[in-house]
Amino acid sequence: MMKKIAYTALLLTLAFTWFGASAQQKADATKPKKISPDLFGIFFEDLSYAADGGLYAELIQNRSFEYNPADNRDWNSMTAWKYQTDGFGYGTISVETAAPVHPNNPHYILLDIQDEGQKGVGLENSGFDGIPVKASKNYDFSVFLNAISDQSLPVKVALVDRKGKELGSSLFTTSDKGWKKYTQQIHINFDNDSAKLVLLIKAKGKIAIDMVSLFPEETFKNHRNGLRADLAQVIADIKPKFMRFPGGCLTHGDGIANIYRWKNTIGPVEQRVEQRNIWNYHQTAGLGYFEYFQFCEDIGAKPVPVLAAGVSCQNSGGTWRIGSTGQKGIPMEEMKAYVQDVLDLVEYANGPITSTWGAKRAVAGHPAPFNLEYLGIGNEDKITGVFEERFRMIYDAVHKAHPEIKIIGTVGPSPKGEDFDKGWKLADQLSVGIVDEHYYEKPQWFLKNTQRYDAYNRLRSKVYIGEYASWGNTLFNALSEAVYMTSLERNGDVVRMASYAPLIARIGHTSWNPNLIYFNGSKVFPTVNYYVQQQFAANSGNEYLPDVIKLKGEKAALDTTAGVSTVRDSATGDLILKIANAGNAPVSGEADLSKIGQLPKSAILTVITGNPDVKNSADNSQAIVPQSSVIKLQKKWAFTVPAYSLTVVRISGREIEKHK
Repeated sequence: MMKKIAYTALLLTLAFTWFGASAQQKADATKPKKISPDLFGIFFEDLSYAADGGLYAELIQNRSFEYNPADNRDWNSMTAWKYQTDGFGYGTISVETAAPVHPNNPHYILLDIQDEGQKGVGLENSGFDGIPVKASKNYDFSVFLNAISDQSLPVKVALVDRKGKELGSSLFTTSDKGWKKYTQQIHINFDNDSAKLVLLIKAKGKIAIDMVSLFPEETFKNHRNGLRADLAQVIADIKPKFMRFPGGCLTHGDGIANIYRWKNTIGPVEQRVEQRNIWNYHQTAGLGYFEYFQFCEDIGAKPVPVLAAGVSCQNSGGTWRIGSTGQKGIPMEEMKAYVQDVLDLVEYANGPITSTWGAKRAVAGHPAPFNLEYLGIGNEDKITGVFEERFRMIYDAVHKAHPEIKIIGTVGPSPKGEDFDKGWKLADQLSVGIVDEHYYEKPQWFLKNTQRYDAYNRLRSKVYIGEYASWGNTLFNALSEAVYMTSLERNGDVVRMASYAPLIARIGHTSWNPNLIYFNGSKVFPTVNYYVQQQFAANSGNEYLPDVIKLKGEKAALDTTAGVSTVRDSATGDLILKIANAGNAPVSGEADLSKIGQLPKSAILTVITGNPDVKNSADNSQAIVPQSSVIKLQKKWAFTVPAYSLTVVRISGREIEKHK
């Protein structure tokens, strides 16, 4: 999405001198300083259909008939399904639990076909707002069947459009009695964004059906039980340094029984424990901890799993809007087992294949460790006595058993207040290495708080900003975040990580707005905020240079609508300059590259700019996108950047070396 633009359009002219740190950088020394190499990453939470119906590539909704009114008051085991007797067949259908595929997956469908009619009797599934399929592509179908009748039964599986036109199909026959998994590949002949899957039994008989599944053959990195390729690639293109998962509020759940248990999400999918999603839909757990770790590895992001701190969400039984106080703690007599679950996760991620949980990872297809470095305990919890007692138990046990793991604590849901203060006090008492701050605020808050971390005590816990966003997806929102992010780079010695939240949301099923990426069944729509996050993550460094860029004039240097930063990536030697301008007038300044040595002839300049009220949408997905060009370099640069813009200049370290 990078387009060349005329360099003169940016109002950038070249000249160069060396200047001291701006007043905004008063907390910095004049020398380069080491900053976190993991500063910018992503946070995935299963809300707004982010997993099922989203990143998880499964195309069948309610594939195992486990939906129920606890998920959504209008749902039941047949939600998204239709009993299919088109062709004058008839029989009976029922939801059963007497003899399931696995006790963790108790519901299944029993069909008694008394007359197969002209086409057969069976089931039809509408997917998530329809099933998108593409011509000439293959789709992997599977189903668990228990043929109770003595004779074998012919089965047809097809994808059809809304009018019943067949888009592709496959035929097979059941074999022995008892549950057996059947797999078929369906070749599609026509494009369709809203197909339906039809499973028909074409003879008289009795049969049980469960785990009806359909995946595109082409998943991200071609993994089985994999991820939606286009959506996963857009996430990968951010080039995040880490990924926090699986939540969020999802982690500590709506009540103790709803706490997310990682062990329930690994192993064969038909044996995983499904449960209600705190955001009022359903989790199949098909996208589970193994898949999360695997995705992190695939995109080069460090995994940051977050586990409940032994308490449920304080909004259990209510909502954050009405201030529910429903936090409950796991009974103390059960905490020893819960703490062991936490320790077992570290073993699952990092243990050898000779260990109990390392062996389970190997069986799943990954003998090598996942190299877990960070572990979050708690999520924006209310800091109560109930929380503190359980957090201490978990923290002490993990710290003792695995001192190599960097534990991330929590300091409540807001950038200040009682929980924030109590959380920091607890972190001080335990010497917690990193604490997780959260804030969702108006864009003006971000512009007014660019000095937030300048005065943080460097000897206290480091900070992970696990969730932050301004309230909106316009260019102005994105640029207010960009200005703030330059201050995070400036304070990258105390701010170890930061991740915009939420990450993705399915259009028509949003539980929360704004989001970084929107999508429907067939397309993905990155926001302007996405491109800002991408520019910072893809152009990050591990060394901050405090006095390369100076904005013109003392007043301009103090202007909270503008921010600058310069970082170096020691791995590549690349030098990256960022100038964020959320103001309504161009900003001028000067920079000095004289100390980097002999300049290469050119660099890559990328600009995001436009009308501040514009946002990318499904109707205009590329209203504002980054535009890049190659620029010539000279030793002195006096620049003017446009109003409402983010400008990034990347100078290749490889080219610098060539010209030394």
